[in-house]
Amino acid sequence: MEHKAPEALIQQAIKKHHATAVALSDDLYAHPELPDQEFRSSQKIVELLRNAGFEVEYPYLGYPTGFRAVLDNGEGPSAAILTEYDALPGLGHACGHNAHGSMSVLAALALSEIKDQFKGKLYVFGTPAEEEDGAKVGMAAQGAFDDMDVAMMIHSWSGGKSVPNMDVLSLRCYIVEFTGQSAHAVAGPWKGHSALAAARKFLDLIDARRECFTPDIHVNGVITEGGQYPNILPERAVVRMEIRTDSLGKLEAMDEIVRKCAQGVCLALDCQATFRKGFEDFDDMVRVPVLEDAVAQLFADMDLPSSAVLPPNGSSDVGNVSYHCPTIQSLVALCEEPYALHTEQFRDETIKPLAHQAIAHGGEIIANIMYRTLTDAQFRNEVRQSYLVEKERKIHS
Repeated sequence: MEHKAPEALIQQAIKKHHATAVALSDDLYAHPELPDQEFRSSQKIVELLRNAGFEVEYPYLGYPTGFRAVLDNGEGPSAAILTEYDALPGLGHACGHNAHGSMSVLAALALSEIKDQFKGKLYVFGTPAEEEDGAKVGMAAQGAFDDMDVAMMIHSWSGGKSVPNMDVLSLRCYIVEFTGQSAHAVAGPWKGHSALAAARKFLDLIDARRECFTPDIHVNGVITEGGQYPNILPERAVVRMEIRTDSLGKLEAMDEIVRKCAQGVCLALDCQATFRKGFEDFDDMVRVPVLEDAVAQLFADMDLPSSAVLPPNGSSDVGNVSYHCPTIQSLVALCEEPYALHTEQFRDETIKPLAHQAIAHGGEIIANIMYRTLTDAQFRNEVRQSYLVEKERKIHS
């Protein structure tokens, strides 16, 4: 074994555990569990990791279905594999977490086979509820990833071409409550101040600002409460809104604009507004060009068709990890058809032969990046320097 090149060792280990990873993916597909309810899914993954020699903390950091597994191989660098396994209401694994969660597990199992080839600590984080409030948000805030030289996962994709990284937008959700004074809408409307009118004009003012937004900025809102009877001016109205931007600097600037819009309507209509977060912020992605180039080279070496990184069109809690350590979330295509995520068509592709093969590809890519991180000091330094430059730019853009 010691006479083989690292790439050959990784490929051999991937082949050994591929069937286990495929069985895991298909089992998760057959037993989808909603965010924060992934008890069966997390238990199955934890059992596989423990059997492979990982020490597992489960539950982890207050998340009943979260875990942290570590293969402690002595003094050295630290690298983290991120694992997702929650499903969608009514759609099951239509985001492919069954498949790409199994890629992460496969990479971990493969690396446990060749631990005599590296020093350091290999972590596997079980990160529940990506489809809702995102456990990576809280884990990152509590310092779970602060000491990692690299954190990585792969996300399932479609359309036949894989992508080195998934760029994402920051996301802030507000519940904005307007309060006024109720009154009879016919007998004495002059005695009232309509909270519903304030909520409507708040959204109108945001719309009036849209022509000045940069293309990455998205502000979307709905009125979730606006009164009960048309003959009574509502004293309370509630707007749920989401703000997305491509940097934290822009997110704070948009926050100020949104609050000014609320202040303006309240001044005009004699109402008040209070803001509270619907969930903790999802950060945008600090991209690391050196990591992206390394993954792109692996795509080429494995003859996987690929494309350049796509413009961000959604949000992910992986972005929060990226503000704490060099992070990458590559996309590996499970099928040739360009199915959208969160559809029944894409869900059903995750258990077909091409997806099963993609699990091997994804596991091999993660394993190679983890191995290189743990064994190549020059690579780690290049990654760190690339990361620090990009992080500084993101914060101040």
